[in-house]
Amino acid sequence: MKRRLWLQAASAAAALPGSALAQSYPARPIRYIVPVAAGGGSDMIARVVTERWGALLGQPFIVDNQSGGGGVIASQATARAAPDGYTLMQAYVATHGTTPATRRIPYDPIRQFTPIGMIGATPNVLVVNANVPAHTVGEFVDYAKRNPGKVSYGSAGPGSLTHLTMELLKQETGIFVVHIPYRGIAPAINDLLGGQTQAMFPGLAAALPHLRSGRMRALAVTGKARSAQLKDVPTLEEAGFKGFDAMQWYGSVGPAGMAGDVVRRLNDTQVAVLKSPDLSEKLAGEAVEPWPMTPDQFGDYIRSDIARWTALAKARKIQLEE
Repeated sequence: MKRRLWLQAASAAAALPGSALAQSYPARPIRYIVPVAAGGGSDMIARVVTERWGALLGQPFIVDNQSGGGGVIASQATARAAPDGYTLMQAYVATHGTTPATRRIPYDPIRQFTPIGMIGATPNVLVVNANVPAHTVGEFVDYAKRNPGKVSYGSAGPGSLTHLTMELLKQETGIFVVHIPYRGIAPAINDLLGGQTQAMFPGLAAALPHLRSGRMRALAVTGKARSAQLKDVPTLEEAGFKGFDAMQWYGSVGPAGMAGDVVRRLNDTQVAVLKSPDLSEKLAGEAVEPWPMTPDQFGDYIRSDIARWTALAKARKIQLEE
């Protein structure tokens, strides 16, 4: 009799919007793996968001920076963790977008993870050295076509978003622009400013100081809408390139197999954080705009981003070593 009553109670609890598990979760601090070293933009985003997220959940987030392997080390650690909601990771366009598209990696970015929600995104900007005689995307394309092989662009490294975004433009326009890969965005920008390269697709945050100084010129931004920080710069879609909405994005994931009610609680509280009045101001330093999504929407976004970059990598024959 007691067992039957217990089963009936358990069944009734499971049918409620929040089960007992979700109601008691979290009961201890949450580990939040960030796949970059401390001090960078992604780390700042993680700390700003998790400080507020933890306050809503009633338990702190412990940020665990695990850089290396382009996010592979952090991704493996997350995929191997218990799916109890106490280990999460800040996924981003490299770990769940460009890296799976261009390399053989020791984790499955879809099957081994549970999407929690998108945090936010920032566009990439098509920029040229101030001495390049182009003020629009069309003028840049014409300039490159008149000077085949004489125009070069820098990237943060092979397979990076800065690399693939320019390759996407090359595919769309048929221009021949030479790729010069660097170890990181800073040296690539330095050579653009010095005139060693002529064009680039950096993230908005990295580009803004140099755009404001006049040493580089913005021609267009990626994304479906103009950036609030570059209101006079058109999107590539406005310039005639439909679907050119590649973004540098950040979101949260956990290991595969997490309980649905825990995922919902995490998503509900994360969305509440993203809608808080002061968060946009805090993220403005990285030019990131909050972009709340449901877990299903975020999962669909990840799949579509991987598919987009995988198709481009195959078409442009970009396959990198592990």
